[in-house]
This record gives sequence, structure tokens and C-alpha cells, in this order.
Amino acid sequence: MKLTSITGLGVVGASMLESFKNISDSPVETNSPRFNMSGYAAPRLKTVRIGFIGLGNRGIRAVNRIPHIEGVEINAICDLRSDKVDAANKALEKAGQKPDTYRGGMEEWKKVCERKDIDLIYITTPWELHTPMAVYAMNHGKHVCVEVPAATTVDECWQLVETSEKTKKHCMMLENCCYDFFELLTLNMARQGLFGEIIHCEGAYLHDLLDQNFSKSYYADFWRLKENYTRKGNLYPTHGLGPVCQVLNINRGDQMDYLVSMSGNDFMMNEKAKSLAKADPFYNQFVGKSYNGNMNTTTIRTKKGKTIMLQHDVTSPRPYSRIHLVSGTKGTAQKFPLPGKISFGHDEWAGAEDMAKLEKQFTPPIVAKIGEMAKRIGGHGGMDLIMDWRTIDCLRNGLPLDQDVYDAALWSAIWPLSEKSLASRSNSVDVPDFTRGAWRSNTPIDLSLSKGGTTKVI
Repeated sequence: MKLTSITGLGVVGASMLESFKNISDSPVETNSPRFNMSGYAAPRLKTVRIGFIGLGNRGIRAVNRIPHIEGVEINAICDLRSDKVDAANKALEKAGQKPDTYRGGMEEWKKVCERKDIDLIYITTPWELHTPMAVYAMNHGKHVCVEVPAATTVDECWQLVETSEKTKKHCMMLENCCYDFFELLTLNMARQGLFGEIIHCEGAYLHDLLDQNFSKSYYADFWRLKENYTRKGNLYPTHGLGPVCQVLNINRGDQMDYLVSMSGNDFMMNEKAKSLAKADPFYNQFVGKSYNGNMNTTTIRTKKGKTIMLQHDVTSPRPYSRIHLVSGTKGTAQKFPLPGKISFGHDEWAGAEDMAKLEKQFTPPIVAKIGEMAKRIGGHGGMDLIMDWRTIDCLRNGLPLDQDVYDAALWSAIWPLSEKSLASRSNSVDVPDFTRGAWRSNTPIDLSLSKGGTTKVI
């Protein structure tokens, strides 16, 4: 990756990035001192002072959302490209925020992490930079929110875990799909036993990104396209995985045991490169690459004998889907194809009237409180605002976060573990236990808002 044109989403020093490139992917558990971050409540912050690193596609949207949340100060914004900084700064001025700006230099982001007047670093940079930046921020006394995936290797996952435990700083992956409306509804229903014992779940990231990956402007320096020909497997597992892991109480009562992954060939990306190169020789550099297969399917078995099926396809011309299937001994829910559906047997889905009753009865407090406001403000239909609000509210009330560092590590680890399975002809691969056994006593997240919910949406 050329750091001089890294996408405008943020930068990392070349020396630091190089130190993270040649790390083994061994899933062996480490023996470092530990502190259980699951259920950990950091000291309350009356005002959450934020520094943004990365102001590209995801970052600029977050900059526009977060000023709508009470008790927030944005004290610093950082990006490699000045136009991105200027656009974010202009938006923040309208919202009454006056951040300091950092731009241009490859080490500027470190200055944001080192500031004394920042509590939370919000990272929305390319994937390869997530772990180095998150580790640096935590080591400088900052909580971290980092975009998905939080890490790209198993070793990086362990770095996040060990740093969070050592510093007692939260490291939350920004898995917004956990806060979508139907996912929250089915999570609440599962917690109240409506589906019986959950025995199987499915998730996916099926999203036609072929044109975006080959665009000269969407992913600057083609960073995401490059990931698709330098790596293999399920490169983007967490959108479909996060919500079903919460339903299954993974890391909080159950744990992944092993996985098996299989991919087909690439039938479209190399052909796309050839087609573009006929009209524009610039694209010859992407012809003949060993692209990731169109479809990857990864299956996971848990310690308690539950199963998860995940799929990844970012090239085929098919409708967007995260599947979101929850199958239990008494009922089933599935979101895609839209709209979300629920069944309690008899070979049929609940009708519109019954769905309305279920939604009225089991809509969780967080949606009842700010759901309509979130839809108005936006961010993937409102789930982004719910995610940000919930995070800020937890920090202001001294509550554990819904997603902790073990979730960030485990959900992200599926990528390199699927890659390892593919390399061994789809043989099974053990999944590391990043909680080091604490999953047996960790408790599920609290959906009640009984100790929080005090933060206003402006």
C-alpha cells in the first residue's frame, strides 16, 4: 500500500506499519497479564471528547451524525487529504464544534492520539491501519471506536485484546448492523425465549461492489481492490456475524470452537479489469491478478454445538443481503429478502398484523427511545446513529459497552481463519478463545437501559 495516496481516510507511519506486516497468524493463546474487559465499566465521562482519524466515506458521515448527541466535543479531526479535512471542518462549524485540524503528514494522526483533551479516538481508515492506530491510541490513554474489521490477522486481534486489558481502555468495533431495527428486535425476542433455544444462525455480506472497487475515486489508491487480490477468504465477515453472535451469546455463555471455509473461483473481477483496460490502459495493472473468489462460505461450530453459516460475495450482480437468519427450537426469524419475517412453525411466516403486534411488544427500549430520531438523522437507515448514541451514553454513564474488545477480535479473526482453512483445502481450523475461558461466566449485554439512556439526541 502506498502511504502517499492511502485514500484520504487516514495515515500511519511507515515504520509502524512495517512492524505489523510480518506477524505470524498463530492462534495460540498468550500468557500476558489479563483483565477481563467484558462487563467492564470505565469511569464516567460527563463530556466525551472525541478525535477523528479518517474523514473519507465513513468518517465524514460520522462527523455529521455525532454532533446530534448530547455531551460530545469534537476536539480534533485528521486526514491525509486537506479537502477532506476542510469539508469535515465546515460541517462541524455549522454544528457549533471547533476542532483542531491535522492534515498532510503521515504522522499527524499520532498527535491526535497524544492530546490530553481527548477521551475517545474514532478510527475510520483503511483496514490495514485499524490495529496499529487503535493500539497506539489505547497506549496513550484513549478509548477507541474502530471501523470494521478491527484487525486483519489473528496476531493483530491478540494485540487489541492485550492492549485493551493492559490499559483498561475500551476498544469497540463499529459494527453498526448490531443496531439495525430488525436485528435488535430479534435479539430482544431471543433473550426472552420466543425462539426457544437458538441452534443455528446465518449471516452474510452480499453486496455488489464491483464498480466501486474499480473506481478511481471511491476507494482512493484502490485500497479495497488490492485487498481482494492480496488476500483470500471472507474479507468482510462482521456485518452478518455480529448480530447473530449476540443472539447466540458468543463470548458470553458460548464460544466458537472451529470453522471450515470454502471459496469458488473469481469469475468477474479479472474480467472486469480486462474490460476496463481495453478502453483505459491504466487498468492493465489489475489484469491477471489472483482475485478472491466470487463466493466464500464459512461454517462455524460453537462449544455448545450451535452452528453459524457466513457468506461473502462483493462481485456478483445480486441484491444486497446480510441474510440474518435466527433458527431456534420454537421459532425462526429472517431479514433478507426484505422485509424481516418471523415464524413459529406451521410452514408459514407471521402476517402483517401479527408482525405489528410482535414489534409493539418486543421492540427494545433503545429503539423505543431514539429509533424515530435515528431514522430522521440517518446513517444506514438510522442504525449508525443508534450505535453512536449507545456508545456515548454508556461512556457518559459509566456502563459496559455492548461490543467489547473480545467481540472486535473474534469477529475480525474470521477473515484470517477462513483464509487459513482455504489454504489447507478447506480443512477445519480452531478458533482462538480471546476471552481465555471467561466466556463461561461473562454475562450477555443489557438491553433494558435500566442504568443508562440519559443522553439526549439533539
